[in-house]
Amino acid sequence: MSRISVDQVKHVANLARLAVTDGEAELFTKQLDAIITYAEQLDELDTTNVKPTSHVLDMKNVMREDKPAKGLPIEDVVKNAPDHKDGYIRVPTILE
Repeated sequence: MSRISVDQVKHVANLARLAVTDGEAELFTKQLDAIITYAEQLDELDTTNVKPTSHVLDMKNVMREDKPAKGLPIEDVVKNAPDHKDGYIRVPTILE
């Protein structure tokens, strides 16, 4: 007996805004039943001593350390700005 019905497949397809023919619904029903069967096999495994992981590999952050460094001189930063005052770039007001 199938664990999922054709009507359920059509309902999910409708929710996902997918056009599914009757033949496709039959095919998807068989495929989804096979997936559910496999998931049930995984449920039979004893995982009491297995730690939860987010990734199968022991990965570390490979990014460089964030160190503050001196930026560009203010004169170089504002020289291409269309409007600036006291080292700040001025922009049009959008809120009143």
